[in-house]
Amino acid sequence: MHLKILMTASEAVPFAKEGGLADVVGALPKYLKGLGHDVRVVMPRYYKVDRDAYGLRQLPGVLVVPMGIIGMMYCGVYEGRLPGSDVPIYLLEHEEFFGRDPLYDRDNEGYLDNDNRFVFLSRASLEICKMLDFRPDVVHAHDWHTAAAPILLNTAYRHDPHLHEAASLLTIHNMQHQGSFYEGVMDILGIGWQHFNFLELEMNDQVNLLKGGIYHATVLNTVSEGYAREIQTPAFGWGLEGVVRERSPVLRGILNGVDYQEWNPETDRHLPVNFGSDDLSGKALCKRALQREMGLPEREEVPLFGLVTRLVKQKGIDVLAEAIHRMLEMDIQVVLLGAGEPWAHFYFGDVAASHPGRFACRIGYNNGLAHRIEGGCDFFLMPSAFEPCGLNQMYSLRYGTIPIVRATGGLDDSVENFDQAAGTGTGFKFWDLTAGALYDTVGWAVHTWYHHPDAIQALRRRGMAKRFTWEEAAAKYEALYLDAMRLRLGDARFRQKEAERSVPSSIPAPAPPLGKGESLPA
Repeated sequence: MHLKILMTASEAVPFAKEGGLADVVGALPKYLKGLGHDVRVVMPRYYKVDRDAYGLRQLPGVLVVPMGIIGMMYCGVYEGRLPGSDVPIYLLEHEEFFGRDPLYDRDNEGYLDNDNRFVFLSRASLEICKMLDFRPDVVHAHDWHTAAAPILLNTAYRHDPHLHEAASLLTIHNMQHQGSFYEGVMDILGIGWQHFNFLELEMNDQVNLLKGGIYHATVLNTVSEGYAREIQTPAFGWGLEGVVRERSPVLRGILNGVDYQEWNPETDRHLPVNFGSDDLSGKALCKRALQREMGLPEREEVPLFGLVTRLVKQKGIDVLAEAIHRMLEMDIQVVLLGAGEPWAHFYFGDVAASHPGRFACRIGYNNGLAHRIEGGCDFFLMPSAFEPCGLNQMYSLRYGTIPIVRATGGLDDSVENFDQAAGTGTGFKFWDLTAGALYDTVGWAVHTWYHHPDAIQALRRRGMAKRFTWEEAAAKYEALYLDAMRLRLGDARFRQKEAERSVPSSIPAPAPPLGKGESLPA
């Protein structure tokens, strides 16, 4: 069935990126388009987005956006294409809200007007449907920044001729960030104070946009099956686990895909030497080049561990900090690339000064160096406190860099624990979020490196054979969109629309993502 999909988000590669959300929004629409769907993407035009570089053209007129008690606000609309595709993307220009950088905060403090900024984004994303005369079957919102869109669809736009039949999907990329603001945001939403209650938008006397989105969205998903289970527990639900459990019949986990055109050791332009699983000699040369670049001794025999990460507690940086000095007593080398909390910048700089032959770090982010770390390292560390999906462990598998991960969320879903006796596994896993557990698992990997080199080579080749494709993920999203439409419209209207819009296709029908014969309730 040919679908019309409106996707709204606060960031998308390559226009603006602060996390994995941008990778999803930059990739998924292209693969949905490949399945025959009409996909439109809406995001802000932050002033870091160069209009000329991306060939953006301004649409005539202005977009009028109702903002409750504030009244009508206005923005310009620029149209472009997701690079490498003909998927339209519409960037909203409003200097007061989006003419700033970074995107969400400064010095780890969220902008005071983030409530108005992202209610505006959500509402403008729906209003643009009228400007384009686009009647979406599904509005796909991402995280708290656009969680108001499902709320508005069920309230202010319930009888709108362009949107009254639109189902909604809310994808939760990170449950920790929820969009909690003072209760006056209800007057900006303009949907009536009757929705400020403990079932819908109220939490701790504040408006919680993510909670409202979870309550109102037709269907929900997270970016891994493991994280979908975890956010129903107090340890990972951040106070919303009860709401999520109530909506669990329509909650699914869909693991993100990898852009293998960008992350492929056989063609990666950032590597000094390309290589594949049939000949790993190039990987050894990449290792030597990385050691040289990072100022470490060029020792082929020593295992080289890498991290490319945000230096924040979610990524387990505090656990790494506690374990690192003891880890470096082993005969290993470690390279780190990342930025985040200021204490971590100084701490790991001191570690590098204390262990000049074994530890090197670069504060900041460098895409080319990130690729070279994946290509040149023997192991990749991800000791995350929680990880909704994670991408670096998937990159690592493709590059023959064995991941060492805490078994949480997407890390647990995508890495199979090493079993030497059975000759299975693609990496090393630990469960307890402690320095001791991290140290012990690194020790296990180091012992395997020095005493069972054949097992290391087998681990590498099994990992390099794994694929996490956007084609597979897009087929699962397609099935979830259809479930959402059926729930929103009812069986009779859904079948009528299906008959009107179905077109012959050579693409095989995707398997439903529900598993074990399970289906969403009608």
